[in-house]
Amino acid sequence: MQCSWKSVVLLALASVAIQYTAIRTLSSTSYLLCPAPPTYQISSMIGEYPSNSSRRLQVLLLTTTRCGSTFIGQLLNQHQDVFYLFEPLYHVQMSIVPRIHLPSERQLMLGASRDLLWSLFQCDLYALESYLRPAPSRHMLATMFRHSASRVLCQEPVCPAFKANDTWEEWQCKKKCLPLNLTTASQVCKEKPYVAMKTVRVPVVGDLRPLLEDPRLNIKVIQLVRDPRGILSSRIDTFRDLYRLWGIWQATGRRPHTLETRQFSTICDDFFSSVSTALSRPAWLKGRYMLVRYEDLSRRPLEKTREIYDEAQAKDKYGTARDSAANAESWRLKLPFDMVEYCQSVCQRAMRQLGYRDARSADQLKNMNASLVQDKTFLPFL
Repeated sequence: MQCSWKSVVLLALASVAIQYTAIRTLSSTSYLLCPAPPTYQISSMIGEYPSNSSRRLQVLLLTTTRCGSTFIGQLLNQHQDVFYLFEPLYHVQMSIVPRIHLPSERQLMLGASRDLLWSLFQCDLYALESYLRPAPSRHMLATMFRHSASRVLCQEPVCPAFKANDTWEEWQCKKKCLPLNLTTASQVCKEKPYVAMKTVRVPVVGDLRPLLEDPRLNIKVIQLVRDPRGILSSRIDTFRDLYRLWGIWQATGRRPHTLETRQFSTICDDFFSSVSTALSRPAWLKGRYMLVRYEDLSRRPLEKTREIYDEAQAKDKYGTARDSAANAESWRLKLPFDMVEYCQSVCQRAMRQLGYRDARSADQLKNMNASLVQDKTFLPFL
């Protein structure tokens, strides 16, 4: 008897979260060095899928930058039955709107993004070629954004240099697994019962409605959110050029007069719009949506994954080797109180909706003994 997709995904999350936590406790070795979870841990729960199944399960991790999506994506990536792609929509953005600043610019790439997701979820990897320059020859890609973040693209038969049970790091895959043979990769994709991708380039879940209503697809959406104040702090540290004026405010305590605030306010608007859509329980999203807070997973990974499972049953900037529990609210020690006040005023609706408390004073902000993350339960699947 086939297990529900919810159980399979959550068991994968739980098993690798346990593995990740152990590694973080015992050593500082990169999480990506650990082998995939043993087959017996999960595969007994997975039903048999014919290679040409029209009901192949597709999982889309929907989020924004600096939310911890790389880590969760890697949880899915570790399972041997998952064909995982890291940010394939990067190529759409680079070919249409290389640097997105305004919501109207994001809409320019939405149609192309949905088309590419549709093709990739059907294992038509040739669709990527339309967005690559120079155009690939004989379906051989000289480069693909972060292809080395996908375990399946760093193993035979896609990459003969690595065997199925080899451990690997991205730098090794970058050197040994190019050019990428799209024909072979597409065939491997078709043999997998699960296709998973993560993207920070689709603003809200409502933008995915045409895909979710398409009877040829079987998409489930995991939306990852984070305290907007933490996102801002992380972006200031990571994207120093783009967030240069915010960095000046952080360093000096003085808000620059020319600061472009839409970089930040868009985060909150997107969260509120997307989560509001999901919580309204539209028919086209029924049984296809899960909301996860970054703080819940990073502070209590084992407890949270067990909680989600029980409910369902009834140092590069993209790195994953970090102490997420200590990181969850570390932004409070970095941002000046007036910047936090501004964030709270702009993001009031989204923060209340998601259970993030305001800091009412500078002393409260710096008091790390009192969390600003409210205990709040979100039903895993609507």
